Amino acid sequence: MTTTIELRAEELDYQFFKGLKSMYKNRKIRLTIDSEMDETDYLLSTPANRNALEKSLEEARKGEKIVIELGELSK
Repeated sequence: MTTTIELRAEELDYQFFKGLKSMYKNRKIRLTIDSEMDETDYLLSTPANRNALEKSLEEARKGEKIVIELGELSK
């Protein structure tokens, strides 16, 4: 049996764990923590991504830009 419970860390309390123990009495359970990464964290997660983002920001500050028509992206 698989059950997925999605909640925020601040919602974890004694009552939550007490409820789990009651529901799954004498059974082995596995808790997996899956922390979502927001877009900024992802973009800064590797040196290559960080450098590309910093380069793009610098180009934007200088007024440099590349204009691509939406239809060209699918080619």
